[in-house]
Amino acid sequence: VIGGLTPKCSEDAVNLYKIFVRGDCVITNARTAEMCKLTENSFRDVNIAFANELSIICDKQGIDVWELIALANRHPRVKILQPGPGVGGHCIAVDPWFIVSSNPEEARIIKTAREVNDGKPNWIIEKVKKAIKTVSDQRPNQSDKELNIACLGLTFKANIDDLRESPSLAIVTQIANEASGSLMVVEPNISELPEELTGKARLIDVAEALEKADIVVILVAHEQFSYIDFRRFENKTIIDACGVFS
Repeated sequence: VIGGLTPKCSEDAVNLYKIFVRGDCVITNARTAEMCKLTENSFRDVNIAFANELSIICDKQGIDVWELIALANRHPRVKILQPGPGVGGHCIAVDPWFIVSSNPEEARIIKTAREVNDGKPNWIIEKVKKAIKTVSDQRPNQSDKELNIACLGLTFKANIDDLRESPSLAIVTQIANEASGSLMVVEPNISELPEELTGKARLIDVAEALEKADIVVILVAHEQFSYIDFRRFENKTIIDACGVFS
């Protein structure tokens, strides 16, 4: 979608893009082209928010949200996305706010979706805090500092190395700042921890994490994690934010 400031601008842009673009170059005006970009990402954000809100509701109702979504998606006109720890990246987590800021009275659904997705990391953190308290209560003779927490995944989505606006990174950083136990991080797509986690956590492989962890927090559905047989770790507390365990 190309929107030039003038017809000549649009024509020149099409000629440039046609050098390497095999698909259609569709011309519109500049305002519509920009709004198209924002709309695409806002549409995704709203749909992800529905899934994330559903996961919170199902947790309160004692329902497996992953099973529920799979059943609901059997309907030919229903395609619910997968919940996660929030929404990250440089586009979907940012672009809807441009629409909201320009249209604060009208963009009610878009704003609410952003608030739902922005709030999901805090919900995960509260789950971790409750898990820490439960495990600590079960081990009254053990110091909280002896508790081992493993977080699986830091990137903003699966099978990439991009940490921009990552809700998983935000979650792990807050755990690192607030929890007194030992924090282990598994992120197969990076070679060193980002600055905000330096000295606060250890970057290790998944085998060591699962061996030593008391609490396992699954934040990103990396392909490497899909091969883990989590049934072998029933003695551990597992918080699954993205459906890997399910």
